[in-house]
Amino acid sequence: MSGSPNPTIGIGLKIASIFAFLIMSSLVKLASRDMPIGELMFFRAFFALLPLGLWLWWTDELRGAIKTTRLGGHLLRSISGSGGMYFGFAALAFLPIPDATALGYLAPLIATVLAAVLLKENVRPYRWIAIAIGFVGTLIMTAPHFSGREFRDFFAEGPALGALAGLAASLCNGFSSIQIRKLAQIERTGTIVLYFLIVTSLIGLVTSVLVWKTPTDEQALLLVASGIFGGIGQILITSSYRFADASVIVSFEYSSLVWAVAIGFVLFGDIPHPVVFLGAFIVIGSGLYVIYREGRLARQFQSDAAL
Repeated sequence: MSGSPNPTIGIGLKIASIFAFLIMSSLVKLASRDMPIGELMFFRAFFALLPLGLWLWWTDELRGAIKTTRLGGHLLRSISGSGGMYFGFAALAFLPIPDATALGYLAPLIATVLAAVLLKENVRPYRWIAIAIGFVGTLIMTAPHFSGREFRDFFAEGPALGALAGLAASLCNGFSSIQIRKLAQIERTGTIVLYFLIVTSLIGLVTSVLVWKTPTDEQALLLVASGIFGGIGQILITSSYRFADASVIVSFEYSSLVWAVAIGFVLFGDIPHPVVFLGAFIVIGSGLYVIYREGRLARQFQSDAAL
């Protein structure tokens, strides 16, 4: 099931996916009190299979999504993606939603570095400078959470641990992006997502079985809903790439900070430190520049190839 190029529809789907993922994050944060993170992962991934399965059935891709010749690649992508989810949920547990969201913006910059190292992609000096500036922005963003703390305090429950978890999540997600890029050349999108959710469900279940805490009715409702909204968000973001170029779609990811601030204030009374905004805008600017350069180089390559 393919769509004709239509940037307006693509952008609309991307923005809708941002709302779905922010709702998911809010639900996870509401349910995260005294809940093992592995258990949060299990509910998020397992119940995301419901909307994903319905979508694959509706697009007549369910049977094809199960078939794969790259099981090892799917395991590597799924394990790294599970790490991103685990640390991302830990960041949500200890940080305001805007802070955790902003730290996630580091992942594309990390992916660019890893692409140069692992895939031997040519990263030009201007992009290296943008990446370096982005990392400076991250240091600024995390400074309020680290200031005045001894090193041992970083690993105690609280904002410092949440900031470390957010950085670890970005690292895992950056590596996962590289694996997705490699798999996408030979595998269907539905296959990549399906195996990720299955493996993540199993990892979440295994890591929480010894510390399993039976959720209350309210927590169970929140957790099931988080999985469903996460699955819907995955479908929306996947569909958005059918209608617009990746460079257009990805640039709208940064609008999530505005909505994260609004949701964090309304639901949790969170007011991010002004320094967090400064660092976030530096990271956003660096990310947008990298997207611009990649899009420009891609258009130049296509133009040269057409000659």
